Amino acid sequence: MTSPPARSDFPFFFPFRVRYSEIDGQRVAYNAHYLTWFDTAIFEFYRAIGYDQTREAEDLQEDWHVVRALVEYRAPLLYDQAFEVGVRVARMGRSSLTYALAIFPLGEDRLLTTGEVVQVYTDQKSHRATAIPERVRNLYRAFAPFPEG
Repeated sequence: MTSPPARSDFPFFFPFRVRYSEIDGQRVAYNAHYLTWFDTAIFEFYRAIGYDQTREAEDLQEDWHVVRALVEYRAPLLYDQAFEVGVRVARMGRSSLTYALAIFPLGEDRLLTTGEVVQVYTDQKSHRATAIPERVRNLYRAFAPFPEG
């Protein structure tokens, strides 16, 4: 069994606040919103490393498909609570990329949620996996080291 991730394990954070439309009757963030927050944080991570995912999809007809998403709830997020999603690359294979994600209260070390999102780089014409281009790998490598293979 591995220990839970620490805030220091993540090279990138993106801030959020739980909005009224994201809560249930108990003023707790509804579970489906966690994947939206993870997806948004990953897209902002793209910006931080200088990766233009929109251009890749439009110009090159190559894009990512999510093939796995996992959320582990450790403590609830409450209405109006400020928090941050930490993002790091846990593994990069030939065509797949695994993100480790974690939610912490804004500026705090207390872990609230962990997650994993696996994406596969695909040719958009055939919708089949294709190798992640070296230029894309280099953007990730330049930002923070990660396991490959």
